[in-house]
Amino acid sequence: MEVTKAIIPAAGLGSRFLPLTKSIPKEMLPLLNKPAIQYIIEEGLFSDITNFTIITSKEKQAIANHFDTNHELEQLLKERNKTDVMIGLNRIIRAANFSYVRQPEPLGLGHAVWMARHTIGKEYFGILLPDDVITGKIPGLLQLIKIARQEKASVIAVQEVPIECISSYGVISIKKQITPSLFQVSHLVEKPAQKDAPSNLAVIGRYVLSYKIFDALKDISSYATGELQLTDGISSMMKNNEKVYAYKIQGTRYDIGTPVGWLKAIISLGLQHPEYGPALNKFLENHDGIDSFRYNQSKNIMHL
Repeated sequence: MEVTKAIIPAAGLGSRFLPLTKSIPKEMLPLLNKPAIQYIIEEGLFSDITNFTIITSKEKQAIANHFDTNHELEQLLKERNKTDVMIGLNRIIRAANFSYVRQPEPLGLGHAVWMARHTIGKEYFGILLPDDVITGKIPGLLQLIKIARQEKASVIAVQEVPIECISSYGVISIKKQITPSLFQVSHLVEKPAQKDAPSNLAVIGRYVLSYKIFDALKDISSYATGELQLTDGISSMMKNNEKVYAYKIQGTRYDIGTPVGWLKAIISLGLQHPEYGPALNKFLENHDGIDSFRYNQSKNIMHL
C-alpha cells in the first residue's frame, strides 16, 4: 500500500486567536522560528508524503506564499551570507508538491476533506490537522501508515484524555483490542457527554483513510443540515463493512488550537531547543532576578 498524498484542512477562521487572525492565518503562527504549518509539512515529508493538498480560504494566501520561492529574499540573503537560515524551508519547497483548494465557507472538517477528493484518486491518503503538532522519534503520520499497511484498512490516531475533557473530542468505541496501542473501532461518538463516552480514547488530528470516505461523505451531505463531520463519514464507512482501526500515537502532542495550548507548545519546544533551551531554563528558574518572568514591582527600573 503506497500512501504519498495528504490533505491539510486549513480554512478555519481561527476565531480563538482574534484579532490576530484577522490578517494572519492561524496556521502561520510561529512556533519558535517556524510557522506551525511548517511542522506539519515536515512530518508529512518524513512520512514519505510528497503531495500535499491544503484546504484554504481567500484570506490565507500567506500559506501559499510561505511554501513558494522568493527570489528577491534569496538574493538579499546571499549578499549578506545568510542563506543558511532558509535551508530547511528550501528543502521543503524542492521536495513537496503543493496544491490549494479554497473552501468557500466553513462547513465542517468532513466538507473540507471532501473538497479535495479530485486530488486523491482510488488510494489511501493521509490527513493532518494543523492544530495538532506531534513530535517524537517516529513521525505520527508514519506510525499510522505502517498500521494501515499491516491491516490493509483505514487508521485514525487516538490519545487517552481525562474524562472531564472527553466532551471536546470525537471518541472511539472499541470492537476489539489488538495490542495495547491498537484497536478495531466499532463506532465513533462526536463530543459525547462524560456519562455517554464509550471510552477515554479521543480522536486527534491524524488519519490514514481509504478513498471510500469520499462516497460516504457524499451520501451524508445529501441529507445533512449542519456542518459535515469527518467522524460521521468514518462511521458511515464502517456501516458499509469497511474496517477502521485506532492507534495510540507514540510521541508528544501539542494542541495549538487555543492561545494557552500554543503558549505551552512554544515553552516546551523552546526548552528542548539546543540554542534557546539553556537561556529559557535560566529565565524560568530565576524567580528573583531582574529578568525573572514573575512580575515584581521592586524589580522595575526607573530612568530619571
